[in-house]
Amino acid sequence: AGSSNNSQPDRRMTVDALLRSVKTRIGRRPFAAVVGVALCAGGAIALAQDNAATLEILQIRPNFYMIVGAGANIGAQIGPNGVVLVNAGTADASGDVVAAIRKLTAQPIRYIIDTSADPDVVGGNANLAKAGRNITSFATGPGGRTTVAGTDADAARILSHENVLTRMSAPLGPGQASPFEHDIWPSETFFERRRTMYFNDEGIEILHQPAAHTDGDVIVFFRKTDVVVVGNIIDTDRFPVVDLTRGGSLQGEIDALNRIIEIAIPPGPFVGLPSGPNASDPVQGGTEIVPGHGRIYREIDVVNYRDMLVIIRDIVQDMINKKMTLEEIKAADPAKPFRARYGVESGPWTTDDFVETVYRSLTTAKS
Repeated sequence: AGSSNNSQPDRRMTVDALLRSVKTRIGRRPFAAVVGVALCAGGAIALAQDNAATLEILQIRPNFYMIVGAGANIGAQIGPNGVVLVNAGTADASGDVVAAIRKLTAQPIRYIIDTSADPDVVGGNANLAKAGRNITSFATGPGGRTTVAGTDADAARILSHENVLTRMSAPLGPGQASPFEHDIWPSETFFERRRTMYFNDEGIEILHQPAAHTDGDVIVFFRKTDVVVVGNIIDTDRFPVVDLTRGGSLQGEIDALNRIIEIAIPPGPFVGLPSGPNASDPVQGGTEIVPGHGRIYREIDVVNYRDMLVIIRDIVQDMINKKMTLEEIKAADPAKPFRARYGVESGPWTTDDFVETVYRSLTTAKS
C-alpha cells in the first residue's frame, strides 16, 4: 500500500504535464485556422434546443433549411419534386414539424432519411410519412389515400441503412416486443457503403459510416447545395456520444469525422471580406455541416472536434500504458481542457460516461 501511495504523485505529475502539453498545442494553432474559427463563428448561429412548441427554422441555402427544437436537428431540402427530410425528430414534435414545413412550401414530403436509430431521430417517422406522399403515389382509396394490408401505401418513403431497421425491429428480449412501433420502421433500406439519388435537381449521397456513433449511421451529402447532414455523429453540445452497445466505436467515430472533413471545403478566400451594409454577412462559400444537436459547423469546426477526440484518446491511452485504473483515469480528468466547451455533468451522457467509453474502447481493442 505504501508503494502505491508513493507512486500516485508521480502519475498525477505525468497527467498534469500531458494536460499542459495539450493546452500548448491548442495555443499554437496556425493563424489561418484561427482566422477560420473567427469567420465561421461569425457565420454560424447557435440555436436553443427548446420544446416542440417553439421550433426554430434556419435557412441555410435558398432551398435548404434546418429545423431545430424537435429532437435531433432536421435538414429539409425543398424543390419542385417535393421535400426531402433528413431525420424526423421526436413523435411529440411531429405535428409542429409538419406545420413548419407547410409554412415553407406546399410541396409534400417525399422522403425521410434517418441518420441513425436514435429516438430523437426516428420518433416522428410515422406522422411525417403519413403527412407526405411518396413519389410513385397514385392514390385511389377513400380520402385520396391507398391502403395495403392496413398500411398507408401513399406515405412518404422512410430510408435508412439496413442496420437501423435491424436495431428498431429487434425484440428487446425473448418474448418481448421491439422498442419501436412497426409504422416508425424504415420502409426502404440499403446495405451498401453508398446510396445515391437525384431529387430536386440535385445529387444526394447517403454514405454509411460503420461503427461510429452506432453501426447504422449515415452522412447525407447534398452535392449541389453543399450541405452535409451528419446526425448524432456530431453533437456540438457535449462530447461525442459513442454507443458501444449499438455497434459504435471510438475509432469508427474518428473515421466518420475524418470522412466529413474530406467531404467539406472551407469558405474563402479570407481576403476581401464584405464591407458596407453587408459587412455582417457570413463569408461566402464553404460547406455547411448540420450536426445532430447544436449549431451549424464548418470544416474547421469538425477539425477541432476531431482533434479534441484524438487528444483525449491519446491522453487516456498514455494513462492506460501507465497501468492506471478507470477510476484513477476519471479522477485525473483527461477531458479537463475541453470541459468548459463540451462538459455535461448530468443526464444520459455525461463527461464521465464519455471518458469511460474512451477507456473501454481502448482496452477492448487491446484484448
